Amino acid sequence: MNILVLNAGSSSLKYQVIEMPNETVKCVGLVERIGMEDAIFTHENNHQKTTETLPILNHKEGLHKVANTLLDSKIGVINNVSEINAVGHRVVHGGNKFNKTTIVNQEVKNSIRDLYDLAPLHNPANLTGIEIAETIFTSAKQIAIFDTAFHQTMPKEAYQYAIKNSFLEENHVRAYGFHGTSHKYVSEKAIEYLGKEDSKNIISIHLGNGCSMAAIKNGKCIDTSMGFAPSNGLIMGTRSGDIDHSVLFFLMKKLNLSLEETSNLLNKNSGMKGLTGFSDLREISEKAMNGNQDCENALNLAAYRIKKYIGSYNAALNGLDAIIFTAGIGENSALMRKLVCDNLEALSIQLDHDKNSIRSKEIREIQAKTSKVKVLIIPTNEELEIAKQSYQLLIQ
Repeated sequence: MNILVLNAGSSSLKYQVIEMPNETVKCVGLVERIGMEDAIFTHENNHQKTTETLPILNHKEGLHKVANTLLDSKIGVINNVSEINAVGHRVVHGGNKFNKTTIVNQEVKNSIRDLYDLAPLHNPANLTGIEIAETIFTSAKQIAIFDTAFHQTMPKEAYQYAIKNSFLEENHVRAYGFHGTSHKYVSEKAIEYLGKEDSKNIISIHLGNGCSMAAIKNGKCIDTSMGFAPSNGLIMGTRSGDIDHSVLFFLMKKLNLSLEETSNLLNKNSGMKGLTGFSDLREISEKAMNGNQDCENALNLAAYRIKKYIGSYNAALNGLDAIIFTAGIGENSALMRKLVCDNLEALSIQLDHDKNSIRSKEIREIQAKTSKVKVLIIPTNEELEIAKQSYQLLIQ
């Protein structure tokens, strides 16, 4: 069974074709800078990598480019669009309606549209990807995999805000959490790797341009750092994470900022970018090692925020068996892992700095022999998780 995994962003389109159930990746690709005359298209299969610059003015043109490439006699991986059995779509926000992978129908599309206000940067693009895929891969099942679904097991004390009950009951204002596909994938890998008895209480730390953490008990999420929208919690590339809401009132009044300006400030011009002028951790780390004090400060702030969440989740879980580092920064930045794990001996977390410095794409342990808590690096694979969930839904 061939499953096309699509992740439609506001100006990008990521894709993979994965043959299930043997989990063979036939090709991967990316359309960047959608809406521009100089969009970048990259396609890679087992034999070669192709990159070209061309005008791709909208998602429809982008997805048609993807489909034509999949059918290409030289670099394609299928002979007919009917060979795609399902299209698995990443959808960021499923609200409190979707707690599992779902076959798309008109009602599902309407619900995704109803949630535009909760994820204005993501859900519109996600729905656009679904609607265009329906016109191209007409015989394939369209399947929605929601980033919020994994977190729907959180208890009420974790997801309800201390405001009037009516806001929850009538307006569905609550913590939803995001990156659920990644947290689910790496936590299941950890349970498989460690065994159920040694992985009852896990903290998953997803560190990329967007960052989040999840407290996971017996495979179920009981708390997560992102809330109503993917903007609070940890310090991120351009997002502030947790901030005192009175700061927003102060800035809006003092600087006469509009709602839109305030939103842009918090989501696009804060976090590591606001602190340093840069959003790429590799650049920030390099400048910090060369003595840039703003970059040093930003790394310390980001690590301290993660430490606080580790402490609070340790309490919520009533003990800890393992922590997981994953995603681009979590998997590749030995410096960030060191800053996070140093001085956590009180929680029985100690790092082996030699193991931490080794680069690998495999699951590995980097804790010291004296550490009672396992410290794991587990490469995430959201595309494979989407393919797995799509396949499991279709064979049920």
